[in-house]
Amino acid sequence: MRQAQDYYPECPESFLVSLARSGDRRAFEELVLRRQSSIRNLMRRFCGNHALADDLAQQVFLKVWLNLRKLRQPSAFSAWLKRLAVSVWLQYLRKNDALRGAGELAGTERPQRDATAVGMDLDRALATLPEAEKLCVVLSYQEGLTHSEIADLTKMPLGTVKSHIRIGAGRLQQKLSAYRETPEAMQP
Repeated sequence: MRQAQDYYPECPESFLVSLARSGDRRAFEELVLRRQSSIRNLMRRFCGNHALADDLAQQVFLKVWLNLRKLRQPSAFSAWLKRLAVSVWLQYLRKNDALRGAGELAGTERPQRDATAVGMDLDRALATLPEAEKLCVVLSYQEGLTHSEIADLTKMPLGTVKSHIRIGAGRLQQKLSAYRETPEAMQP
């Protein structure tokens, strides 16, 4: 005979959030299973380091467990989780030297041309952006948030968010310009 917890993988997320808010660890485990990949990917885009992304994602889920009872509407879990992830990232930046990896590429590096390397090239290009621009670009293009949502999450003025996205996207386009070449021109 199946127990109620055996049905958790089939439950709606808001139901699991309600159960986890009341202290149900199995419901929380199911939430982590469902969301860990997206949070790890978000953190990886922010920092460009897999090990650090895993550590930061773990911090996010620790904060989720400690603060889940404060979430008033279980249906708002997704947005709340992203806010926590951004908060953890910004907290990490404040604790560490935010300018440490801000050096620009010398310009002699050429992006790799094969299709499997596109993601790696994008990660490398993202790593060259100033942290605020990278944060806004990732939240806009990868997470699909609106400018207003990004401003709310980051506590930046709306105009600053728009500026960071425009400038950051322009820098990415410049760094990844080799991908706009015709396929014939991309032959080694």
